[in-house]
Amino acid sequence: MKTSDFDYNLPPERIAQTPVEPRHASRLMVLDRSAEGLQHTRFWNITEYLHPGDVLVINQTRVIPARLPAHKASGGKAEILLLRRIDLLTWEALVGGKNIRAGSKLVVDGGTQAVILSPNSGTLRQVRFEEPIETCLPQIGQIPLPPYIHTPLQDPERYQTVYAETPGSAAAPTAGLHFTPELIAELEGKGIRFARVTLHVGLDTFAPVTEENVQDHHIHTEWCEVTAETAYLINSAAQNGGRVVAVGTTSVRTLETAAQHAVPGQRVGAFEGPTNIFITPGYTFKAVDAMITNFHLPHSTLIMLVSAFAGRERVLEAYRTAVEMNYRFYSFGDAMLIL
Repeated sequence: MKTSDFDYNLPPERIAQTPVEPRHASRLMVLDRSAEGLQHTRFWNITEYLHPGDVLVINQTRVIPARLPAHKASGGKAEILLLRRIDLLTWEALVGGKNIRAGSKLVVDGGTQAVILSPNSGTLRQVRFEEPIETCLPQIGQIPLPPYIHTPLQDPERYQTVYAETPGSAAAPTAGLHFTPELIAELEGKGIRFARVTLHVGLDTFAPVTEENVQDHHIHTEWCEVTAETAYLINSAAQNGGRVVAVGTTSVRTLETAAQHAVPGQRVGAFEGPTNIFITPGYTFKAVDAMITNFHLPHSTLIMLVSAFAGRERVLEAYRTAVEMNYRFYSFGDAMLIL
């Protein structure tokens, strides 16, 4: 399987630079795997496609102000993008700047110092701070918008889901950005349940697949959690005929990781720990019946996951239609419901 198999032509103007207001006014493309064709509506109409007893699985991670402007002792500019905390003082991070190597010392704008521990592995390093950095992040850090968004965000909360609770991500689980409190209340009033999982989004959101062969790509490890309470809710819904609807690819990866810890007769088991599950066409889904997702970058692990669920040709055909119909793409773009 070639990485080029997941290519499509996207005019730059189709990349959404700002979020839609209100959140649930975004467009929604519906792809039913059991039927031909596509349906086009607004996200606020998603209630029409969900049934009492279904469970929506949402990723409650919260984006931290992970982008830290910094400088070298010489005065040269640098930047640290926090990805994953290793211990109280040490983080895995993307580090930008010239001639930064193991042993280099950086001063974060705001005062604290950091030293680069690991040798160069692209731009991925281990960084050790002189003091715990998490409590300082709201004062010295910035929300790290994706590199394809060039318009400053007026309200940082628009790059958070309305249900974000657990800090730890370097990027938002963007399929969840379409939900409003009013829509959630409407869904719950219809008998649709919400189950919370956590996956802290890390490096692979910023790292395209560059290898020619898909199987040569090694996906980065991220931390996720499915509590016993969430596992019970999901398993009960499935046993009673409800569908497990994953909100976003991060929820899909969390659920399919938790499925590896399920006992016979259950969809998922409780789990907390690292995951590097890489879902590509040919994968057999064990936990997920349907998914809500945005439109993803060519050659990305995310479009590969969606293609595994709905079929590569069907997905690429839907993407071509989305381009023709002026759908908005990527993080602040429109949504797709795959049934």
